Amino acid sequence: MQNTIWSRSKPLITLSALSSAVLLAFSSSAFAAKVPAGVQLADKQEIRIQTTAEAATLDPQKMEGTAESLLARQLLEGLVSTDELDHIIPGVAEKWDYADDFKTLTFHLRKDAKWSNGDPVTAHDFVYAWQRVVDPKTASPYAAYLEFMKLENVADIVAGHKSPDTLGAKALDDYTLQLTLTAPVPYAAQLTQHASLFPVHKATVEKFGDDWTRPENFVGNGAYKIAERTLNEKIVFERSPTYWNDKETVVNKVTFFVLNESSGIARFRSGDLDIANIPSTLYKDPKFRKEYDPQIHKSRKLGTFTYEMNLAKAPFDDIRVRKALDLALEREVITDKVLGFGQTPTYRFTPNYIGGGEKIKQPEYATWTQKERNEEAKKLLMEAGYSKSNPLKTELLYNTNEGLKNIAVAATSMWKKNLGGMAEISLKNMEWKTFLDTKQQKNYNLAFSAWIADYNDASTFLTYYLSNSEQNKIGFKSEKFDKLINDSYYAKNEEERAEIYAKAEEELGNHHPFVAIYHYAGLFIKNPKLKGYEGKSPQGVYFVRDLYVEK
Repeated sequence: MQNTIWSRSKPLITLSALSSAVLLAFSSSAFAAKVPAGVQLADKQEIRIQTTAEAATLDPQKMEGTAESLLARQLLEGLVSTDELDHIIPGVAEKWDYADDFKTLTFHLRKDAKWSNGDPVTAHDFVYAWQRVVDPKTASPYAAYLEFMKLENVADIVAGHKSPDTLGAKALDDYTLQLTLTAPVPYAAQLTQHASLFPVHKATVEKFGDDWTRPENFVGNGAYKIAERTLNEKIVFERSPTYWNDKETVVNKVTFFVLNESSGIARFRSGDLDIANIPSTLYKDPKFRKEYDPQIHKSRKLGTFTYEMNLAKAPFDDIRVRKALDLALEREVITDKVLGFGQTPTYRFTPNYIGGGEKIKQPEYATWTQKERNEEAKKLLMEAGYSKSNPLKTELLYNTNEGLKNIAVAATSMWKKNLGGMAEISLKNMEWKTFLDTKQQKNYNLAFSAWIADYNDASTFLTYYLSNSEQNKIGFKSEKFDKLINDSYYAKNEEERAEIYAKAEEELGNHHPFVAIYHYAGLFIKNPKLKGYEGKSPQGVYFVRDLYVEK
């Protein structure tokens, strides 16, 4: 998931179990607000949370950013959900089972799930939503996502060669959804936690078209519904009494305020917010940390910060230029001096602490001194025709954000210094929606990008750069890379799959299509009376339905 922890959890069912014909997944109650005995609840169960960007859309089949998915998880519920450590748990589906050596996956839906207008949630709703994802008319940024699950006919539908109704997702009856896969994917159930696969109410979508997400039209199946929305200011949710597990929901109202980092922390300190981001510059202040230490939460996350290069446009159609920028950037300066709250410097895209990523290694030049990297980078630029009198000139694009600006200023200063004046890179920022549109249109040379894991397996990173991936906006193509990812589905065991992932990451890095800088760490501050979320999720996921306010 595009963004604005750490876990070694394995896929629910491992590849070593391929010999089993059928495996039933666990069934348990969904994670919800579990108030310990003896705890007194506040009379007013209302909370206020900062979000740093206005959601570009509330349509799950059209969204791609973390700001959007945060809201979607409150308004809609998929087949599966996740607990505080990102383990999958039942959502609309009470249980699921695999057959045919992991090529058939069947979900059994609960019969008490309802839409906010009272209609039952059925398997047909999921079929409709998933067909929307792959239908070229929808123009979903996740159109190819179901191809990563190897769902039947996805590629042909996305390419316009087959009708969406040929998708390998069928409602056997109102409460049974069967998926037909073209390869064994034992972690397929994990993929269904993604926002793009949340159901939508067909009658509402067809009646209102793009306006179905307006507050007065929205019909969802999640724990909350929209009460009010003011663009670029706030969106207010209130409990949905039709949610199947509403009896275990405690928070009655939540308001998400669109605020920059400075405004967010100021409002938290004045008591007007319950969850806010902490600017890295403020976190470095020992007085601030001492005053708020019990309320500060930080953790390692499954995410990577990069600067992507548009490979179709000069100067980044030249690998020498791409590699020069990769070599000349000092990761540790950014992670330790600019940020300083637990980020992991990296030259690789996929974290080696994600499931299946344990064999991924940093490139050989990561062991060089920075001086050695700088000398090689200058040599490469000279070979590409650049010099002090004819410097590399380009622009770094990022979405408007104080933290991103600080990193961009540091990076461009490093490039100018470490490349001996042979590079002059200017800065340009845009609001989030405009930024996304600009990248989608490929109207940039060098741009900020970040990826947060959609599930806890290395494939969530590696499939990003497949030649048919909707997320791959930079034009990276490698037959060898595509083949390695395809081979990973047929690995005999987890160790072999991890070896394939490592080879794929190495092949990706050999092309230098981006400058990977660091793997993310989470940092936020929370009202100590607000319980149920301690920031443990490797993906940074939380649900308001799990929260409660103590008296």
